[in-house]
Amino acid sequence: MSERLVIIGGCAAGMSAASKARRLNPNLEIAVYEKTGFVSYGSCGMPYYISGVIDDYNKLVVRTPEQFAEKNIEVHLHHEVIEIDAENHRVSVKNIHNSKRKYANYDKLLITTGGRPSLLPTSSPGELEGVFTLRALEDGIAVSDFVHQEQPQHAVIVGAGYIGLEMAESFHSLGLDVTVIGRPPQVLKRFDPDMAKHVQQETEGRGIKFSLGDEVQALEGDGRGKVRQVISSKGIFKADLVLLALGVRPNAELAKAAGVVLGETGAIATDAQMRTNLSGVFSAGDCAEAYHTVTKHGVYIPLGTTANKQGRIAGTNIGGGEATFQGIAGTAITKVFDLFPSMTGLSEKDAQAAGYKVKSTVIKAKSCAHYYPGCKSMHVKLVVEEGSGRLLGGQIVGGQGAGTRINALATALHQEMTVQELTKLDLAYVPPISPVWDPLLVAANVACKG
Repeated sequence: MSERLVIIGGCAAGMSAASKARRLNPNLEIAVYEKTGFVSYGSCGMPYYISGVIDDYNKLVVRTPEQFAEKNIEVHLHHEVIEIDAENHRVSVKNIHNSKRKYANYDKLLITTGGRPSLLPTSSPGELEGVFTLRALEDGIAVSDFVHQEQPQHAVIVGAGYIGLEMAESFHSLGLDVTVIGRPPQVLKRFDPDMAKHVQQETEGRGIKFSLGDEVQALEGDGRGKVRQVISSKGIFKADLVLLALGVRPNAELAKAAGVVLGETGAIATDAQMRTNLSGVFSAGDCAEAYHTVTKHGVYIPLGTTANKQGRIAGTNIGGGEATFQGIAGTAITKVFDLFPSMTGLSEKDAQAAGYKVKSTVIKAKSCAHYYPGCKSMHVKLVVEEGSGRLLGGQIVGGQGAGTRINALATALHQEMTVQELTKLDLAYVPPISPVWDPLLVAANVACKG
């Protein structure tokens, strides 16, 4: 009799695992339960769909349920798993359309319930028309429909992280007046302030307004239930569209109720094979912790790249293969108008908080040969452990082509290289994309002198 795999959640981690397990074990029965109306899509592309750069949300879909069915993978949309009975190896599933419930038995269970948007303590989407979060594909469709049908003029974004800044650009491109409110005193709080300031300056130069070090106290609507203003500790902001971009929290309550152990971050704890403490139960993606290759501790940094990799590892082990997740350095990049801020490893402030004695180096350099037309400046920051010279992290802020240099630093972190070793790298050179001394090498040489 063939084994049965049940997967809770059908986005990046879940469907990556399903596909890998199917390739390894053609006889494995696979059922995926997803509470939304889509599986396997590029959620990171939603800001570009909303702005119109991507003209059809269907282009964000990687595979449809029908395509998965061709691989003998059952996908049940609009079905929510509401309880895990680990003792009897079954889950309770509710059909969202008709509220009917049923049990589904499993031999192996993969929990990929993802993350959920952090909300304001005083207000939530649905209480007032025009207030949104951006997590599921339906959220992106709803925001796009609202913008085109209601023609809002004033957008307030609560949150100055990746999504907040990407959506500031998106709304700006559609002609909206945009204000970003953030609780931290800087944008992109994972970055160090001396690097984040360049992103803020670029964004303000495009007409985006910021109120940082601020906290939203209330959203107010009119008599028809439509949002009209945002009240914060620093003022009152006109708004007929509000986007809550306050970050993501692990959606781990279902697992916790079943006896799955959570880590210190509040996300699901797993081993390197993505197994939880319960027999036959795995977890991956934005609901799970990840091993940080620099600190050697569990962290919660929800990223699509991590979800896909963890899902593949889980699927390999579930399907009968052997694989281990090597961890992450938190490597990330975003686009904010003409800048591509990127980072990997620890920021200076996070390294200090983790107990490292550090020194940092910041340089400004050209992203290509100085004589090449259109050459732009870029800033590179290296965070180095004092004494050993070990690279702990890096940040880059610059134009097209600058940000992707972060991948070289991510590789250096993976190899636990020192800045002295970084100076010896043989990096490519051609005038349109680099000076003869690449900015990474310049930064490494300066760090060695320091």
